[in-house]
Amino acid sequence: MKRRTILSMEQALSLPYATLRFAQLGWRVIRIESTPSGEGLPGDPNRYIGGKVVDDDRRTYFIAPNVGKEAIALNLKEPQGQEILKRLIKDLDVDVFCCNTVPKRYKQLGIDYESLSAVKPDLIWAGISAMGPEYPDAPGYDPVIQAMAGYMELTGPADGPPTLAGVPLIDLKAGDEVYANVMLALLERAETGKGTRIDVSMLQAAASWLITTLPLLDFDCQPNEITRCGNEHRKFIPTNVYPTADGFIYMAIGSDVQWKRLTEIPRFASVGNAVRVTNEGRHREREAIHRDMAAATKRSTTAEIATDFRKATIPHAPIQTIPAVRDMAAIRSKLTLTHTPAGKAVRMQPLAVDVAGCSGELAFPAKYGQHTHALLKEAGYSGQEIDQLERDHIVRCVAAGAAQPPVAS
Repeated sequence: MKRRTILSMEQALSLPYATLRFAQLGWRVIRIESTPSGEGLPGDPNRYIGGKVVDDDRRTYFIAPNVGKEAIALNLKEPQGQEILKRLIKDLDVDVFCCNTVPKRYKQLGIDYESLSAVKPDLIWAGISAMGPEYPDAPGYDPVIQAMAGYMELTGPADGPPTLAGVPLIDLKAGDEVYANVMLALLERAETGKGTRIDVSMLQAAASWLITTLPLLDFDCQPNEITRCGNEHRKFIPTNVYPTADGFIYMAIGSDVQWKRLTEIPRFASVGNAVRVTNEGRHREREAIHRDMAAATKRSTTAEIATDFRKATIPHAPIQTIPAVRDMAAIRSKLTLTHTPAGKAVRMQPLAVDVAGCSGELAFPAKYGQHTHALLKEAGYSGQEIDQLERDHIVRCVAAGAAQPPVAS
């Protein structure tokens, strides 16, 4: 696999997650952050979220999405900064430029597709925004889009309030769409020699996942089919979380055959009757079935019930904590790794899919502006030119072991 170069003006999670997937392949990823403006802390705000790990600008929330990347601080509000960006794209032979700022800033910062493709016609350009370039002012925040796209309406107990998902699904979905569409664009470029523009709307990407609910509107569905239902499945019964003598267990009956096997287990024989033999019949007795199931599961431990379900080939799982997930044999051997500068090992999430030749360990995230000097030299700038650019507040250079740069006054 050819090593590609990704230049990304990124912050928060959606785009850093996308470019992390390229870094995991061993590709070169360079993240652009703004120079200090005098308002707030410099660079990506996520640098300062969570507990301190090494120093003030590499905190816990920032680490996992930003391993394996280089970092440059560049003032794109100034024409000089925009010229540096173009030179980096050309002289570093950048394959892909990415950004996740609001579309109204594309031209202001000189990062629009037209300006950058004029420098390198085969450049692939990818932008994430809340609702696409047709809505240039809309900021893209995962919880806001979860509310807007109906995810919160679909999440939580039926008699409770709309609820956020426990994982930032839409940030991650948008990042995966950048990853997938960049791969498609690279394939097309190999055939045509042409670059392309990719616009990922977080709202549209999120709505693409409403495959089990949105189409029901044209089938004159009932309101309860497209709203919150707690841990139940809207169609297959019983599918739910049930209390046990020592915790909880999730189980899913996806067919009448599985229901038959369930009711043949002695401890669940009492939940069966003639009406419940079909899923349609079980719909009619939905609430009673859930009460009967809970009464049966409460009398046994999670392990005892799981043993019965395994023998009967009934889909199930205990409700695991995050530490328990990390310790699963199927996950433990797949975890990725980084090391702090002091040598402490940090175990992180696995790759989504195993890829031959990928390293399971990535370099610890760079400090703000850590690679500015080296990258400018690589693009042909002299030491004197770099020093002048820093005096003019066009770039910011920070040594790897330096303290966090102060905010400009």
